[in-house]
Amino acid sequence: MQELKHLQSRLPKKSPADIRFPIDAVMTPAYVVDLDLLQRNLDLLDYVMKQSGAKILLAQKAFSMFVTYPQIAQVLAGTTASGLYEAKLGHAYFDGETHVFSPAFKPAEMDELCRFVDHIVFNSFSQWKRYREQVKAAPQHISCGLRINPEHSTQDTPLYDPCAPGSRLGITIDQFESAELKGIEGLHFHTLCEQGFNDLKATLDVFEEKFGKWLPQMKWLNLGGGHWITHQNYDVKGLIAEIKRLRDTYDVEVYLEPGEAVVLNTGFLVTEVLDFVENHGTIALLDASTECHMPDVLAMPYRPLAAHNGKLAGDPAEKAHTYRLSSCTCLAGDILGDYSFDKPLQAGDRLVLFDMALYTMVKNNTFNGMPLPAIYTHSEKYGLKCIRTFGYEDFKTRLS
Repeated sequence: MQELKHLQSRLPKKSPADIRFPIDAVMTPAYVVDLDLLQRNLDLLDYVMKQSGAKILLAQKAFSMFVTYPQIAQVLAGTTASGLYEAKLGHAYFDGETHVFSPAFKPAEMDELCRFVDHIVFNSFSQWKRYREQVKAAPQHISCGLRINPEHSTQDTPLYDPCAPGSRLGITIDQFESAELKGIEGLHFHTLCEQGFNDLKATLDVFEEKFGKWLPQMKWLNLGGGHWITHQNYDVKGLIAEIKRLRDTYDVEVYLEPGEAVVLNTGFLVTEVLDFVENHGTIALLDASTECHMPDVLAMPYRPLAAHNGKLAGDPAEKAHTYRLSSCTCLAGDILGDYSFDKPLQAGDRLVLFDMALYTMVKNNTFNGMPLPAIYTHSEKYGLKCIRTFGYEDFKTRLS
């Protein structure tokens, strides 16, 4: 218990104290991933694995900055992929198991996947029946599973709800073909997004009621991702107890595949103020774009925390100087949000946005020819290191 409290007390906290890199030393815009903060998350995930017996995988759909894979691979059991390219990346750079799921696979993709993956999860019985002989003929044993849709929604954002009516993700109970389970070794469900243990438990109750009778014939159960394990208030004890119960009850290996929990609060986006426009308030134009560099801010939507001169920005009118933060694209709605600051912003000032490792680099784009942010790492041992910069050729070669 004391060890768990200690590990949770060390988690990154979206505090200016976590900005330990020299802000003025990076070119902007720039993503900076703090490897020491990353290690704090990994330490807690390592504890969960050891205490529960579960295997935790990195969901590359949230974070695929492979320069960090050697560090992450020292703790996690492997990677999970949403298709061929992510699977190839995980297999090449991450020493561990390689899992893959897709709503539907192309034959050419399956040809290549069967050469190296360890687990394949199929989204339908038709996909399973189409490829099962091919998988069986692979040079290595591939453990096959089926994605289940328990039809139990626990979130309010339709864009991220795999259990919403009409969802294409997973097999519902009325479509479950129990006569076709020969060769299937596991069941998988993924229904959460930035959620706590109580939502997992509620989903598990429904899942076991509907599909539990097939678990005794399975070798593994994958609980998917969306588990906010490294959030300060996550019920880690509850998660560990539930994993133990599942393992004891059904004699299955339990997998979790979080992406966000691995890098929660470990990344930053540094941006520079370029100019100001007056229109029903002051609008600060940044060299970073919400649409291009942090699109989930618009998709969820949410308002990231920001810092200026080592102090957190406030809500509108909370502090002396309020600005709408926007960008230089032509999209009228490319707006980060309204923030207030202790001191007036000036052209050339730098702002730091928090929690920018997840679903940023993997989703960014070059709309309007906006430059992609440079990528840096920082650690106490090695200092600030530039991993990659991007230029005109990166924009040009995407299209022709």
